[in-house]
Amino acid sequence: MNEFELIARLTKSLPTNQNVVIGAGDDCAVLDFGLPDKWLLFKTDATVEGVHFTKDTPPEKIGRKALARALSDIAAMAGTPTAALVTIALPQKFDVQFVEAIYTGMRALAQKLGVAIVGGETTANPERILISIALLGFVPRGKAVLRSGAKTGDAIFVTAELGGSLAGKHLEFEPRLAEARWLAENFSIHAMIDLSDGLAGDLRHILKASHVGAELLKDAIPISRAAKLRAKESPSAKPPFVAALTEGEDFELLFTVAGVDAVKLLDAWKKQFPKLRLSCIGKITADEGITIRDQTGAQPLAAHGYVHFAS
Repeated sequence: MNEFELIARLTKSLPTNQNVVIGAGDDCAVLDFGLPDKWLLFKTDATVEGVHFTKDTPPEKIGRKALARALSDIAAMAGTPTAALVTIALPQKFDVQFVEAIYTGMRALAQKLGVAIVGGETTANPERILISIALLGFVPRGKAVLRSGAKTGDAIFVTAELGGSLAGKHLEFEPRLAEARWLAENFSIHAMIDLSDGLAGDLRHILKASHVGAELLKDAIPISRAAKLRAKESPSAKPPFVAALTEGEDFELLFTVAGVDAVKLLDAWKKQFPKLRLSCIGKITADEGITIRDQTGAQPLAAHGYVHFAS
């Protein structure tokens, strides 16, 4: 049983109440506590030694990444983060200065983005460090961008370049908070997700939630320089195109918008964010599944992104 099969099994009968607008199944829970102009966003995310970082990772970068992962999910809903709780689980023999440096990295990113760290929990955990972030944010009432709104004919966009994040980006990425809010304020964004598990996997979350399919243009997929360089240097590395589709932790925005708005959006983006690439990589189709189109035609995409517990 892989990660998503387990999630489906565990969440099929969770309790709910009148405050829940969106429960399990999107990037954040969306809650309504009667505020006239806002909904509350609620997110938790874990960062685990040996999975998300190694023993020799600089501790400041560990802390930064732990918070940034949760912030990226707030961005995927076009929200604004406000306050975090931090649970840190440590081996019995831990280095105090190392742990303090984790908090230094976390604190620097929180201060930069105006996020309060308001407490948390410390506990023991044999063998490895685990950091869990519980994060609150807000989104204008009725304006949360969900995974479930993609429509046939939508253009599919992605920010920046994909693949090769283990060369360093996975520790230093910028949560696309400002970009996501700008998109939601200026265009009707139908669906959005952050790319934590790879384009081929995370696009499928949008397609499943929206009951649609997608056609991707092979030549339009933006491939990072890191993915290309690694393929040159290591015979065992994934081909760059495969890396761009399947490697996780890019933490870029993947979203859909009506096809008639695509050119207008691209033009406005270039003026607003001239240093950040935006690529139209395909379209939403009525037929479920993903196809890849190149000069020879369209073929079904078999590749998936990163999945915990997959064999």
